[in-house]
Amino acid sequence: MQILDMATTPLREVNALLQAQAQTTNQTRWTVANPRGAHAVAVGLDAPIEVTVQGSTGYYCAGMNKQATVQVTGSAGPGVAENMMSGTVIVHGDASQYAGATGRGGLLVIRGNAASRCGISMKGIEIVVFGNVGHMSAFMAQSGTLVVLGDAGEALGDSLYEARLYVRGSVRSLGADCIEKEMRPEHLAQLTDLLARAGADADPRDFRRYGSARRLYHFHVDNAGAY
Repeated sequence: MQILDMATTPLREVNALLQAQAQTTNQTRWTVANPRGAHAVAVGLDAPIEVTVQGSTGYYCAGMNKQATVQVTGSAGPGVAENMMSGTVIVHGDASQYAGATGRGGLLVIRGNAASRCGISMKGIEIVVFGNVGHMSAFMAQSGTLVVLGDAGEALGDSLYEARLYVRGSVRSLGADCIEKEMRPEHLAQLTDLLARAGADADPRDFRRYGSARRLYHFHVDNAGAY
């Protein structure tokens, strides 16, 4: 176990050491101590290493992650796992706004609540939120999956494309072009697998599925007010 203490080691040096890890490194387990709300902790990783951040972080923690498994034992500020490519990011507390924004792959697990615009413009990432999500979550989501074990705020899935949204609790309102859809066997199978990988103890049959009505794919004057 390699320990990096941010009380004595600057953020730039911490990230440089983590980013420098090779694909076949023996130093596979790292701990980042005393983050004290620092921004951009453990960003740009590209190796199959495990990083545990002991405490809460500021914005863009684990951004651009690739291959690595990053765990935050506290809460995370805006943009956690932003533009994530692969790997796993687990937040054991709450996440601020636009968690997983533009994510292209990998798994983001938030064991608390997520604020507004969770999964905005997601492009393949899988996101599981144990609590609630705020308004405009999955706004312009292009592909990937958002699973919410709690409730969803206003305008869920506004202007989304082919992303799949599963919500167990209530939805305050749906955004433009987002509708409830039938939960077919293939969706139950996908949700069962995703809940298992996230360590969520929930029955997939308790969820409802939402997706795009596909009315806004091409401009039409009759839909001008929805754009």
